[in-house]
Amino acid sequence: MTPTTASKTSRGGRKFNLFDVTEKPTEWLIRLCGWSSIIGLAAIFLFIFREAAPMVPKLDWKTFFTSPRWIPNPAPGNEPSFGAFALIVGTFTTTFIGLIIAVPVGLGAAVCISEFAKGKVKETLKIVIELLAAIPSIVWGFIGLMVIGPIISHVFSAEPGSAWSKVMLTLHLASSESGASQGTNLLTGGIILALMSVPLIVSLSEDALRAVPDSFREAALALGANPWETVRRVLFPAARNGLLAACMLGLGRAIGETMAVLLATGHNNRIPQALTDPVRTMTATIAAEMGETVHGDAHYRVLFILGIVLFTITCSINLASDLIVKGVKKANQA
Repeated sequence: MTPTTASKTSRGGRKFNLFDVTEKPTEWLIRLCGWSSIIGLAAIFLFIFREAAPMVPKLDWKTFFTSPRWIPNPAPGNEPSFGAFALIVGTFTTTFIGLIIAVPVGLGAAVCISEFAKGKVKETLKIVIELLAAIPSIVWGFIGLMVIGPIISHVFSAEPGSAWSKVMLTLHLASSESGASQGTNLLTGGIILALMSVPLIVSLSEDALRAVPDSFREAALALGANPWETVRRVLFPAARNGLLAACMLGLGRAIGETMAVLLATGHNNRIPQALTDPVRTMTATIAAEMGETVHGDAHYRVLFILGIVLFTITCSINLASDLIVKGVKKANQA
């Protein structure tokens, strides 16, 4: 055996193997990768809480959660007001409208791709969905500002006193008889969030539907069910864990979006009374105001408190989705 061979003989007669030496470090590296998400999550929370901590005992928490007055930089002689109620309402309403649109569209597209599309049509739809997921959020914001916004403004406008004006006021589609005051508003932001959430919902829902064994489909067809009945009565119940997880992840995607809603919602700090009222979200507020604050002042600290609220909401959504999915699994096994 020469020194140039891949292995050498040790004193005990056992061959030296490079894989034996690197096995333990590789194992620890894999363990570190497994724990990296937890470590990263803890580090993010500690960073946000460290920056917000000096303001926690000073903040009027009742005003923060109940007042819509967000005036971090008031005129001389006025006290600042950190009321985040309108920001929280704007965040949830925009996300809610986005989910109302995204969930049925996403599930329908997933069913179409998984069960009805064939050949090149199926591959084309998959590619288009992947391209939609790859579009940056700032580009979606430009689409909302320059394309969808003018359409919304045109559709939801009317002469005062006309029939369409009365319909909009009755159904709370607009706050004034002339219709939408601007194209960037709650509805525009919801549509943009829906377009951004649909690719994620479609991808995960299709995987969940394709994971259902073909024997389920064959049994349903053998009993005389048509394709739509098979989807509604067999595939949806069998894949509901994955479908629910897809919808909840779509919710998390929508509620944490920043740049798109900053451009598409009008960025107006108000509680919406109609579908076409401009709103402001917590994420957009942090993005728009963080660069203008003085490091360490009250405004700077309160923006990090907004980050803690948003962080808590998203973690609660993920935890709730995990518990719901586990509850559904236990119900199925019972």
